[in-house]
Amino acid sequence: MKTLDLFDVVPTQNVFRQPENEKTAKFNSIELFAGAGGLALGLEKAGFQAALLNEWDKHACATLRHNRPEWNVLEGDVCEIDFTPYRGKIDLLSGGFPCQAFSYAGKGEGFNDIRGTMFFQFARAIDEVQPKVILGENVRGLLSHDSGRTIATIKQTLRDLGYVLVEPRILNAVNYCVPQKRERIMIVGVRADLADKAQFIWPEPHFRQMTMTDALKKGELYDCDVPVSEGQSYSEYKKSVLDLVPQGGCWRDLPDDVAREYMKGSYFLGGGKTGMARRLAWHEPSLTLTCAPAQTQTERCHPDETRPLTVREYARIQTFPDDWAFQGSMNQQYKQIGNAVPVNLAWAVGESLYQLLEKLAE
Repeated sequence: MKTLDLFDVVPTQNVFRQPENEKTAKFNSIELFAGAGGLALGLEKAGFQAALLNEWDKHACATLRHNRPEWNVLEGDVCEIDFTPYRGKIDLLSGGFPCQAFSYAGKGEGFNDIRGTMFFQFARAIDEVQPKVILGENVRGLLSHDSGRTIATIKQTLRDLGYVLVEPRILNAVNYCVPQKRERIMIVGVRADLADKAQFIWPEPHFRQMTMTDALKKGELYDCDVPVSEGQSYSEYKKSVLDLVPQGGCWRDLPDDVAREYMKGSYFLGGGKTGMARRLAWHEPSLTLTCAPAQTQTERCHPDETRPLTVREYARIQTFPDDWAFQGSMNQQYKQIGNAVPVNLAWAVGESLYQLLEKLAE
């Protein structure tokens, strides 16, 4: 098996810029655990045509079908899909195998959690399809989970399938035209019989970080202010507390008696807990979005108005286009957006993967 040295990063040669026009699709892809389409849409913008997308959540599948009727969306359990008809016909196989089992916010059960074992379905699909290139993405907690043994198992499994891996890298979406601090680990591999032909080059950061102003106002990211849409609301008590929080502030900016009552037992715990009772700031990126903007301890309050972010504001922070319509209830829409890969982060990585495949095709 080849060594990792083959893919040493060549710096400053692939700075991510937003192209004026999207590419004509040249390479195809299969995506597992597709969600509401953040990764797929970013890859599409980079020049990939989806041959198949799998997702088990019916609301997310409805979103995919509504926005891209031409996509081949297979709804249901990935365990029941036979990928062998695609063997040798696919350029890229990608997937954000469920990450809750590896996240800091979850219980950290890893491969003991059924969601963690979904990685092995990802591996099965790779084995059956034998794509030229693979992309896995997950939360940064995967890198350190179980003292590094989990990621070591993943890497060895992919090597055993016949892929030369780039050393996994944590990318922060805020560096790639996404107005949000959101870290994801990216795992890239090239089929061993092709690995001598090209180097993979990670995208370099955009020249500046996007802010809430970029997300919600007319500017570089969007050509108009954010459209009006539905959104959750705070209880009267919660609103009365967050009314006291200044822009960019959190619970630490509350009067001490109010903070003690609001925080309860968390008041005495260690750590900054700066995501609690947090009001976002126009001149800063958003904190990482969760699946519910009014959720206790992970508030994402609008910079000026004392309310949670709306659905379309949420979508913009994840860099979805305004015409990407999410299906299902309002809560289901928030969940789909909160779980998504930011579109522009996927676009940046997709640009690098597209360039790699072009070199492999020479």
